[in-house]
Amino acid sequence: MLGWFKKKVGQKNEEQVVKTTDTHSSAEEQSLKDNVDSNITEEIVESTDTVVEKETCENCEELVTPPAVDSTSIGAGKDDDKKSMFHRLQQRLGKTHESFISRMDSLFAGKKEIDQELLDDLEEILFTADLGVATTQELLESARAKVKRKELSDPKVLKTILKEKILGFLQEAEGSGALVMPEQGPFVIMVVGVNGVGKTTSIGKIAAKFSSAGKSVLLVAGDTYRAAAVNQLKIWGERVGSEVIAQKTGADPSSVVFDGIEFGVARNYDVIIIDTAGRLHTQVNLMEELKKIQRVIGKKMEGAPHEVMLVLDSTTGQNGISQAKLFNETVGITGITLTKLDGTAKGGIIANVCRELKIPVRFIGIGEQIDDLREFNSEEFVEALFHQRSE
Repeated sequence: MLGWFKKKVGQKNEEQVVKTTDTHSSAEEQSLKDNVDSNITEEIVESTDTVVEKETCENCEELVTPPAVDSTSIGAGKDDDKKSMFHRLQQRLGKTHESFISRMDSLFAGKKEIDQELLDDLEEILFTADLGVATTQELLESARAKVKRKELSDPKVLKTILKEKILGFLQEAEGSGALVMPEQGPFVIMVVGVNGVGKTTSIGKIAAKFSSAGKSVLLVAGDTYRAAAVNQLKIWGERVGSEVIAQKTGADPSSVVFDGIEFGVARNYDVIIIDTAGRLHTQVNLMEELKKIQRVIGKKMEGAPHEVMLVLDSTTGQNGISQAKLFNETVGITGITLTKLDGTAKGGIIANVCRELKIPVRFIGIGEQIDDLREFNSEEFVEALFHQRSE
């Protein structure tokens, strides 16, 4: 688990303290918490002068209640479970497999040679799988060159070449994104992305992975624009046993982040995960605010953030590439989490992102369960995608 996260020696934080308040939750908040767990009390996390205050949940339709954490399932992926986990990955990539691999198999079926018509049809298939123009052209140019040199004639071999080429894109990105762990102090992750991509939910699931690996995790609610975002992060904190640093809606995000880093360092947390407000990548002022948050983190802790993670919705297609480029220009993305891969037939976006940006994919979301946010393994992913399905 968390193979890219090198083990760091350090003491755990002191026992987390959760204090109650007499402040009344709104009807919407109470309904939300009742749906999560009827036994959860109304709690807030208090640290130094930073206190979570109850706010009316005006955007509750955006709030997804996290599932209960089953400590026996978080560690899925051990040796005796690898086969079933691989099978589940195959199943969740079914839509992409059907629109990409199955169509390619049908195109190649019965063909004894590679001609221009076959390559034109293959180009359409690659486009619809969201591999993108430049990536598709590179794949086809490689194939055409081999055909021209008489090195390639069998369509079935062409499929193998495409598989290896796509794997190469993913592995090249993986090799460019090694993380450097701090010699002392917490490992700080700053999470960015537009609204609606599953950012806060991904943070909760990542926190669960670190917690199950024995790491103490602090969550910082830097999205102060939506009460729903703070409430959702608080619920995830309760479910995974992580403390949450937050302020009231509308507070200065940089102030929250400053307090969070200070608290995390003082309590010797292993990991600090910072949520930030979802924003359109075209909103210059808000993107500038991200730069400010990043500067505050760096001033409070030298070398941080150690990971700037962009969360992308796989179903957005090429717009996701545009988002990634602009966020990268603003804050320097070091890792990507791709959500909702189970809900799209265009999973080729992974190859496109890796080839275009040379930024590694850290996690992929293939479902709603807590262990459906999978650590990304390029070989496993390509094998599951290209694997021959039984009829």
